[in-house]
Parts: sequence; structure tokens; C-alpha cells
Amino acid sequence: MSEPKMIRRGLMLVLSSPSGAGKSTIARHLLDSERNLELSVSATTRAKRGSEIDGVHYHFLSERQFHAMRDRGDLLEWAEVHANFYGTPRDPVEEALSQGRDVLFDIDWQGTLQLKKAARKDVVSIFILPPSMVELKSRLIRRAEDADEVIERRLQNARVEISHWDEYDYVIVNDDLERAFAAVKAIVEAERHKRERVIGARSFVETMLS
Repeated sequence: MSEPKMIRRGLMLVLSSPSGAGKSTIARHLLDSERNLELSVSATTRAKRGSEIDGVHYHFLSERQFHAMRDRGDLLEWAEVHANFYGTPRDPVEEALSQGRDVLFDIDWQGTLQLKKAARKDVVSIFILPPSMVELKSRLIRRAEDADEVIERRLQNARVEISHWDEYDYVIVNDDLERAFAAVKAIVEAERHKRERVIGARSFVETMLS
């Protein structure tokens, strides 16, 4: 008779932050360094851009298809943004988790609350804070991507985002990118070994002790 094996269930890793706090950079470094981590591919009703590939950048759907998925409960979370709909298909995420693969979500606090409601035990949520609002504004200005009025709007939105920091499992202040990235990696590594995610651990230990 074969020995019982322990199999780890994957986790849903949520990174949220206001624009300019460094979330996208940390997410990119994570995906480059973690072979067992994949980015969740969202579904959207917006038009596909020329450089985008269906199923790689987004799953491009009609509004009718999107609403049908939502009404069947096939979306873990969804939102309407600038007259377009975005959401996370349930089946690909569940398949990844059941195979022990981790899935990264780059979503806001509203999407995070929906994910927690749908699959609380699988979600690990991290909020990335800037060191200060002054530094956040400086970073947005240094990016030189937006007009002044857009930057002001991003700062207003940032205050709303930051007000939800205490709804997350972990909070990291990104005053140093290397240190913040190391903290995120440490959280991921610890969560991977959480007892609740190790399937078959009880049988493994009981067999060991028998």
C-alpha cells in the first residue's frame, strides 16, 4: 500500500494599493521569481486592442456572455469600470488551486471583498501603502504619464483606497522596494505552509506515527 501524500492547495494572492504605491512593480517581480504563481486573467466586455491576445491579456466577451456568467455564479468577482464590465472567471482559478498552483490578483478593495465572500479560506490579501501622501504625489509626478488634473484625481482615489487598508490580512509600507518585495515573498512562503492548505496532512502524520 502506498504511503499517503501531502498535497498543497494553491492560494489566491491579492495585491492592492493606490496608483503609484508600487503594486504593479512588486507583482511583476513576483511573477518573474515564482514559477508556481500565475496571473489571473480577467474577463471583460471592452473592445480588444490591436496588441492584445484573447485568453492571454483578457477573456474578451460580449455583454450578453458576461452577464450570463455573472448570473450563473461563474465569476468570483466583477465590477463595472468606465461603462465596461470586468470580472474573474471561477473555473480557471479553481482548477489552478486544486493543482497546487497559486493565482495572483491585481484588484481593488471592492474586488477583494467579493473574492473573500466567494472563497475566504483561499484568499491571502496584502495592501501596499505608500510612505506618505507627499511621496505618493511625487511618484505620480515622476512617472510623467498623466496631466495635473489626472494626478489630482488619482490622489483623491488613493484616499478612498487607503481607507480600506484594515480589511486586508497584511499591510506593507513600500518605502523601499527591495524590502517591500521581500516582505511579500515571506508572506507568500508562510501562507503556502499553512495547515489548512495542506491536504492529506492528517493521514500522513497518522501513518507516520502508527
